[in-house]
Amino acid sequence: MCGVAGIAALSTRTRISEPDVRRMLPALRHRGPDDSGVYLDPHGRIGLGHTRLSIIDLAGGVQPMANEDRTIWVSFNGEIFNYIELREILLKAGHRFSTHSDTEVIVHAYEQYGDDFVQHLNGQFAIALWDTNRQRLLLVRDRVGILPLFYTRQGERLLFASEIKALLPLLPEAPRISPAALDQIFTFWAPRSPNTLFEGIFEISPGHRLVLENGQVLESVYWDWRFPEQGDYLIGSDAELTEQLYELLADATRIRLRADVPVGAYLSGGLDSSALVALIRRHSTAPLKTFSIGFEDKSLDESAYQQQLVDHLGVEHRRVFCHNRDVAEDFPATVFHAETAILRTAPTPMRHLSGLVRASGYKVVLTGEGADEALGGYDLFKEAKIRQFWARHPKSEWRPLLLKALYPYLETTGAQAKTYLRNFYGIGLDNPHQPGFSHLTRWFTTAQCKVFFSPELTAALREDAVTRLTEQLPPAFGRWHPFNRAQYLEAKTLLGSYLLCSQGDRMLMANSVEGRFPFLDHRVIEFANRLPPRLKMRALNEKFLLKRAMAAHLPRQILERHKQPYRAPDIPAFFSARPPAYVDDLLGEEKLKRYGYFSAKKVGFLLNKARRGSSITYKDNMALVGVLSTQLCHHHFIERFSQTICDIGTPSHQFAQG
Repeated sequence: MCGVAGIAALSTRTRISEPDVRRMLPALRHRGPDDSGVYLDPHGRIGLGHTRLSIIDLAGGVQPMANEDRTIWVSFNGEIFNYIELREILLKAGHRFSTHSDTEVIVHAYEQYGDDFVQHLNGQFAIALWDTNRQRLLLVRDRVGILPLFYTRQGERLLFASEIKALLPLLPEAPRISPAALDQIFTFWAPRSPNTLFEGIFEISPGHRLVLENGQVLESVYWDWRFPEQGDYLIGSDAELTEQLYELLADATRIRLRADVPVGAYLSGGLDSSALVALIRRHSTAPLKTFSIGFEDKSLDESAYQQQLVDHLGVEHRRVFCHNRDVAEDFPATVFHAETAILRTAPTPMRHLSGLVRASGYKVVLTGEGADEALGGYDLFKEAKIRQFWARHPKSEWRPLLLKALYPYLETTGAQAKTYLRNFYGIGLDNPHQPGFSHLTRWFTTAQCKVFFSPELTAALREDAVTRLTEQLPPAFGRWHPFNRAQYLEAKTLLGSYLLCSQGDRMLMANSVEGRFPFLDHRVIEFANRLPPRLKMRALNEKFLLKRAMAAHLPRQILERHKQPYRAPDIPAFFSARPPAYVDDLLGEEKLKRYGYFSAKKVGFLLNKARRGSSITYKDNMALVGVLSTQLCHHHFIERFSQTICDIGTPSHQFAQG
């Protein structure tokens, strides 16, 4: 992984200076601590910057990198996992290479295939490519959004970078938090791409490319999650499709082990990470080190399952133990790295975990992220199936029993419980074919947190977030199976914008660690998308085909255990002991009113409830963390804008409370 930065002229009157490009790089030092470089076009049309984390071709992979005649330049963040195979193809086509880096494959692939070069890449990437002959800039982001790439327009200049922080030194004033983005965060958990938390700052959406040529900026889609029309699925027996899935996953894992440095793996104790470690063992005889998180709250801790896999597969394992106080003390730095408001504290322990990886001498880890989205693993998908049944059979006596099977802890017998279940899980039952049906309960629950919005913020909202989302769905969406529609919504709202960003890339790169995700290999996704839904979820048995594929490689207890979502302590992290000073400061009446996003009175009631520790609800947890993280974003990037710019490039702990 690395950091990409650059400035492009939008008119012939504008000249780009090297000092301006270099001003962007300190903010990306954590992404690339091993090296840095700058390319400036002789005509002043473009400046490319780069910070490097050396993974492949440690000596020869210096960037920005050019082709042999220096007409194509690239600054690249990520990995091209099929670079060995692609290099051989390009050599046979007459291209000459001077390094063994995967970066050089990009410039020659562009020469060979033009903009369609990206279709030949199997990898995770954010690419800035400059064609000197055409005076043309191409910005490309990987298919599912593993790696970030942001941009903004400032006068006659286009600024772009791997993180928003790198844009800040070139902004004339502090950015403003977008009311629409807050509305989306307090509905979907994250801003909807291409939006970010800040007005006027955007991201290249997953599977998109942006072209700047002749002063015009055009963005297009080169890949998206697509599903067959109902009935048009892969043909084959269950056994045949099981074998195909296993071989695809095995190859996706094999090519992600390519590195000139040691590679480790995350091991949560769940099916996905366990399957991944088993697949790594198939392709590597080298000792494997795995890493995990432990919690003092036993309801969150999966250490027993982790140890079971360690013993079964014979790996060397290290665990970082996360206390409540650690989450509270480190939350400001987490938000600083995330660069957005978040509704859960879960990213903080993930940052601790990447810190353990780095302290153990590793730069690269493989993770099981993406299996739930591609192969149907979430309880939300089960819940949607149950609610579809409810809609078809409104008088069925099985209705509460099905929910009991999904959530054994639910009370389903009393009159009050029945009323609650009918009101909550009955949301949208009158129209089960509406586009967002599968996610209405989650979005409804999250949106309840908007009760804490200030009247000024509420008045600034111009459109309904859910309505806007459903208006922008693909034309074929309504012809997909309901299960596939749910998968698409999950991939387009939570996966790229939250899981791979705030909880993934940002927490990994905070400690200069690269994450790799075999389940998000586009070949795996495209295969899984064509599977009949019954092979993803059989009745209420999630990831059915994956379990079949791994049955011979994992203990039965792992295969059969109920999925335990990754969670971290929220309100208890801040109030089980004396809260850090910043909590009272940012949630106090003065700053709530001055920042203007939330009702001081309502937040005050929530704060008193949290201090008492009584009757804390799911909504309370989301609301308090969301309010606090929004206040921290304002504190870091707006109130302390000038100081943040001065501090950029210093160790992250200096931003803890500012």
